[in-house]
Amino acid sequence: MTELDPDVADDVPWSNKITFYDKQHFVTYIRLLDAEADGADWQEVARIVLHRDPMAELDRSRRCWEEHLKRAKWMTEHGYRQLLIRARDAQNLKTGKLH
Repeated sequence: MTELDPDVADDVPWSNKITFYDKQHFVTYIRLLDAEADGADWQEVARIVLHRDPMAELDRSRRCWEEHLKRAKWMTEHGYRQLLIRARDAQNLKTGKLH
């Protein structure tokens, strides 16, 4: 089950496929995308969503925010397709349909 406010790594494990880390951080990604759409200050987002302290560690906080936002955008451009394919395949297995 996805946590609503999970801890995050400094760097996002990158892959061309949805990772276990991605699954754990779907809510984080959505919060980052919402904050960006609202024009929120990156430092506030880093503090609230990513649990980073930009006042104490500006570069670390900025990199963490940039990496997670980049991955969130990847999910909206590419990763979502994998989720849809998995859902379709699971439904087809359940109903006995082959594609």
